[in-house]
Amino acid sequence: MSRDPDSHRSLHELAGCLNWQIEMGADEAIADAPQGWPRALEAPPERPAPAAATPVLALAEPSSIQPKARTLEELRLELLAFEGCGLKRTAKNLVFADGNPSSPVMMVGEAPGEDEDRQGLPFVGVSGKLLDRMAGFAGLTRENFYITNILPWRPPGNRSPSDQEIAACMPFIERHVALVRPRVLIALGGVAAKTLLKSKDGITKMRGKRLEYAYHDVESGAARTCLCIPMFHPAYLLRQSSLKRLAWRDWLMLKKILAEG
Repeated sequence: MSRDPDSHRSLHELAGCLNWQIEMGADEAIADAPQGWPRALEAPPERPAPAAATPVLALAEPSSIQPKARTLEELRLELLAFEGCGLKRTAKNLVFADGNPSSPVMMVGEAPGEDEDRQGLPFVGVSGKLLDRMAGFAGLTRENFYITNILPWRPPGNRSPSDQEIAACMPFIERHVALVRPRVLIALGGVAAKTLLKSKDGITKMRGKRLEYAYHDVESGAARTCLCIPMFHPAYLLRQSSLKRLAWRDWLMLKKILAEG
């Protein structure tokens, strides 16, 4: 029996649509029942343009966001109430931080993954286990270092965060660092390094350097600085194992810095 060419083409197009959605991060069901998939190929009806007076909801601009938190718990509550980043609506949990906030070492990654989103803690998956092993080489455990991410919500499908999403969350990570007041700030990966240091350089160029991070003291408003060391993100090292040699050099440098006080 011959196949209807139109039916074959329809199935092929549907498969292409599905693959595209997966690549864009739409990898989870949002309803318990199918939602009329045959209509997926139909052109949506034209809608009239909104009147000029119709308000348009947009993501909060970084300049309009001024976190007022004076403690880490207050900052966590501010993030729970924040509606300026769309990632909050697709994530299961707010992933705030883990470890010891009194530690002189603070690590900042990019964004939570699936395991982190499910547990509500940063770096608890496979890459987190690698990070713990590398940190242990420098004498660090979750009891004596503090860790968070630039974004507190998981991007769907673990995709890279957009510039707009990073900008919306930027004031919160800046406040986070200012509240912790670390002596050594470790930027894990290119997104964290570029965001914290406001640099266009890639992580390969920045890693292993002793750079300076500037912030303002929450209590006095005085300008402060701390040492900032960009490092490869452990998830990147899992894909590029040949770079582990360079990563161990960076951790050895950190171990020496901590030993020297």
